[in-house]
Amino acid sequence: MSSTATLLNQRAHGAVKLSLKSGGIDQLREAGAAKVRLPPGANHAYLINTAGGLAGGDQFSYEFNLAQKTTLTVTSQSAERVYRTLGPSAKIETAIHLEADARFNWLPHETIIFDGASLDRQTAVDMAENARFLGLETTIFGREASGETISSVFFREQWNIKYGGKLIHSDIIKLEGALPNSKATLGANRALATIILIDPNANIDLEKLRGIIWPYGDVSAWNGKLVARLLAKDGMILKKAIVSALSVLASPTELPKTWAL
Repeated sequence: MSSTATLLNQRAHGAVKLSLKSGGIDQLREAGAAKVRLPPGANHAYLINTAGGLAGGDQFSYEFNLAQKTTLTVTSQSAERVYRTLGPSAKIETAIHLEADARFNWLPHETIIFDGASLDRQTAVDMAENARFLGLETTIFGREASGETISSVFFREQWNIKYGGKLIHSDIIKLEGALPNSKATLGANRALATIILIDPNANIDLEKLRGIIWPYGDVSAWNGKLVARLLAKDGMILKKAIVSALSVLASPTELPKTWAL
């Protein structure tokens, strides 16, 4: 057996599948180190990684299915951490399926990537017409307060979103080696975030959001889609801007308590 195969056999795996119907939970499955908890009476789900983080070769998958007129916000218990790899990437795959008039918020906390780490993260959304999707991913490269530096890292993040069977958004961010520091890339920043909203009324609060996000980024909206990019020197500065933005894009009852600052 090769050294890579031996390493993969020793890595953590986890999977969650959660399906909602009009009366509540239709299906819930957990496997490995991935867990999900749903507080009674709330439309919130909290993901937990009992492995305590991710390392090279770890593989986690999440699947969410919402029937018509159901609502769910999914977040994480805390920040995810990705540690140094001995070769392969850690992988996170998320699949989201929304029927008509379903409302889904994908709001995990930040992912902290340490020096020498490798992460491949993919999110696929397949939504019917009139469904609503709000998505967020935040990535922090090292912890500035601890004096950590990133000399080499691999990071790949991909979004694919279908609306009514048509691909309306496809986006890939890829960083490899030393962090890019030009004005067109990260510059002096260590934290980045992407916010995506798919909603026929996505542009209603566009100017208000621009005022909130500036000077950490900007936002555009067109054809029922809103995309915001944010950059900051550390995660806490970025998180404050994100919470303010989410307070505009989601109702107060949709924001989990773990997002309170």
